[in-house]
Amino acid sequence: MFKKFFKGMSTQAPTAPDIPSILGLRLGCSFELDSLMLRLVTDDLVSNNIATTQIIQAVGLVELDGTYIFRFYTDDEAFLQVVATSLNDVDVVDVKLFHFYDTLDIADKSRWTTLLDKDIGQATYTLEQQTYQRVWTSLTDYHAPVHMLETTYDEKGETSQTDQFTMLFERPISDGQTESLFLSAEEVEETPGTLTRCLVISTGITLSPAQITIYG
Repeated sequence: MFKKFFKGMSTQAPTAPDIPSILGLRLGCSFELDSLMLRLVTDDLVSNNIATTQIIQAVGLVELDGTYIFRFYTDDEAFLQVVATSLNDVDVVDVKLFHFYDTLDIADKSRWTTLLDKDIGQATYTLEQQTYQRVWTSLTDYHAPVHMLETTYDEKGETSQTDQFTMLFERPISDGQTESLFLSAEEVEETPGTLTRCLVISTGITLSPAQITIYG
């Protein structure tokens, strides 16, 4: 939060926002991926040419029913997602590296409604002739997308918020691993009363902390 200025002149500058960090990952630092792991799975993945070393250029945080979702956006059109049950390193339960596959603008309100009510939460999703199974379970065939409000912090010290309606899928690949598919229908209020909407499609892999080396 920023400190409020008192009336009149003040020599005290506003404080910077408290930017989220976990596992030593933070805005401006870099990390290196296990190159052997990448070589073993690259041929099975939809994403290709994954950079071994990536620099974090923005950080996002979602608080969802006692779960914290950190997203570290990199210079490789990717984000490293860390899920934890608290803000402490010891409570990390999942780490995935996602790469952006495509972003589809949605200008039509009816198309947006159909996406949320009929498309995004289906039991399966096909991308590049690969079929992914929905991870999140439901009592019905269709699962309503999960709403997330993400606050994002960038290198300029600015923050923004995005409403996201999300769904997670996965498919098996070699060596008992999986490739994830993350769909996020995103809505941003650019100006009062004006909404910009899009569907962001990302694919990713699950990592262990041992497969990531973090540099300051």
